[in-house]
Amino acid sequence: MIERAILRSAKESLTQFRALCITGPRQSGKTTLSRLLCPDKAYINFESPAVEREALQDIEKFLNQYKNGAILDEVQRIPELLRYLQVILDKNTKRGQFILTGSNNFLLQEQISQSLAGRAGYISLLPLSYAELKEAQLDENDFAKHILTGGYPEIWQERLKPEIWMNSYIQTYVQRDVRLLKNINNLAAFNRFLFLCANYAGQILNREELAKQVGVDTKTILSWLGVLESSYIIFLLQPWHNNLNKRILKSPKLYFHDTGLLSRLLGISNITNLKKHNAYGALFENWIISEIKRTILTRAYQKGCIISGIALVMK
Repeated sequence: MIERAILRSAKESLTQFRALCITGPRQSGKTTLSRLLCPDKAYINFESPAVEREALQDIEKFLNQYKNGAILDEVQRIPELLRYLQVILDKNTKRGQFILTGSNNFLLQEQISQSLAGRAGYISLLPLSYAELKEAQLDENDFAKHILTGGYPEIWQERLKPEIWMNSYIQTYVQRDVRLLKNINNLAAFNRFLFLCANYAGQILNREELAKQVGVDTKTILSWLGVLESSYIIFLLQPWHNNLNKRILKSPKLYFHDTGLLSRLLGISNITNLKKHNAYGALFENWIISEIKRTILTRAYQKGCIISGIALVMK
């Protein structure tokens, strides 16, 4: 098993909060981390239709089954549950009772800020960093392989072919997660938008041009960018300027959280093609920026930056 860099910080958070919320993209290792943190707690996955149906029939009765707490996976599927959980946590102030996981950052942040602010800690688990792979002796000292393969743990642990795994990931993401986030009727247009975003990786984002290429208006592009950000596909790097007003007005750069996914969207399937591809420079830049982002996030947790609800608080 690959040890995650935020493991120690997650353990610390469980001693500080009644519940811990772990967010991150699908297949980033949230469930594995949760079970490692609390191996004796019951595990409930709301992705299961039967479990979701049982919970919705009587949420209070459902939660009362777990007097000693539980791991609640993909909890954003039942937003009403968090209000009932608030009552439980107010009655029992014991630390580390529940772990909540979710692959939808927007929905979870909104729900937790309304129901569990001050009761739940909040950490993000991104795909594996190059440092984590080196620690697990899986990197082979080849950054190009990491760019192409990405950081999803299952690919490395099971030695899977990233291009096949990523094809399935993209299809599942578009057909399931996107529908959960937004009522998008034209999935074909959204799929085209996703692939076009790959061509903007490492570049200043031109929303008007992207709207023209996809065939939708700019408002729709802004909404869809929010979908990709909330589900940890992309992040936008805002420009730096001494003048705050100029910083807000200038366009951000677009980056993908995982370069393996980005490589697949660009149609790159091997290292030879990667190094010859005209987007190799952008891919390398994206890899560097995403590695820096992971490092900053991990060090922030280690130095005592605890996220309660959605606010970052320095100890």
